[in-house]
Amino acid sequence: MSDAFIRTIELVVNQATVAERVEPRTSLADFLREQRMLCGTNIGCEQGVCGACTIEVDGVPTRSCITPAISCAGSAVRTIEGFDDDATMNELRAAFTAEHALQCGYCTPGMLMTARDIVTRLPNADDARVRVELSGNLCRCTGYVGIVRAIRRVLDARRARAAVPLAADAATA
Repeated sequence: MSDAFIRTIELVVNQATVAERVEPRTSLADFLREQRMLCGTNIGCEQGVCGACTIEVDGVPTRSCITPAISCAGSAVRTIEGFDDDATMNELRAAFTAEHALQCGYCTPGMLMTARDIVTRLPNADDARVRVELSGNLCRCTGYVGIVRAIRRVLDARRARAAVPLAADAATA
């Protein structure tokens, strides 16, 4: 492709500002994997169906395989690698391990991104709602039982923590 079509985009990736040259046809997934070396974002179907490539763009779960990188100029992008110090993601990782929600691991980064969205956006989700929210992420190994249990484990733990009265509240009662 001619250099005339290549554009420089500036965006924030995992809290670091980057400026990179991209072709208009470059997907965000390819940009992240090939130019930023962030290989936690997996590419499965390349049609936005399987969810393996799910990341956050401006706080919203996004299919990076069908999102042009140039459309993210000025955006904040967060990949699975950008959640190392995130308490919610760490809680989900532990729950996924405890509930045996991992097998081959290919879907796991996208599942964790979606799971985090569920936990933060839908604190009262039941099993049925969790399954609906996960319907855009395909897993061929687990049958979703462990994944749903892991998400519910985090949701239930958060609800339990919220229900415990603070010491100051107990003293005034």
